[in-house]
Amino acid sequence: MSGTLTMLLPLIILFVVMYFLLIRPQKKREREINAMRSGVQVGDEIITIGGICGKIVKTKEESLIIQVGADKLKFEIMRWAVSKVVEEGKRRSAKAKPEDYDVDDDDEAEVKKAKPKRMKKAAPVADEPDAQEDEPEETEEAAGQEETVEAEVSDETEEK
Repeated sequence: MSGTLTMLLPLIILFVVMYFLLIRPQKKREREINAMRSGVQVGDEIITIGGICGKIVKTKEESLIIQVGADKLKFEIMRWAVSKVVEEGKRRSAKAKPEDYDVDDDDEAEVKKAKPKRMKKAAPVADEPDAQEDEPEETEEAAGQEETVEAEVSDETEEK
């Protein structure tokens, strides 16, 4: 009986040491992270696990809508993707109404009204790369004139 106890005692001590050094701190860290993720609110600046920095615009049960960059691009991320809160925004009190805070609805309207810019037609590729850098961009009229000249030249060569 005492031989079995002396064999199991080092195993029990090893398990207790592992619990206090590894398992317990990991669970504590996990609880803190979950509390931080569930406590984020509108106005907080966050960093995601992918490295994206943004400001929370709207919160949902399992996801967040964040605003990123100078263009104020908004997209949705999951709550579990929040790595840390960089700066906490104005905390809402229990008595405050949602109408008291700006959610940037006017910014969303501006984004919807904006139309994409038109791209210019690409200039025809010249045989020499140096010639392309020196020549100014062609306009549509110049391109049309070149097509007319080419058509006249081809008509003359067909007549001969």
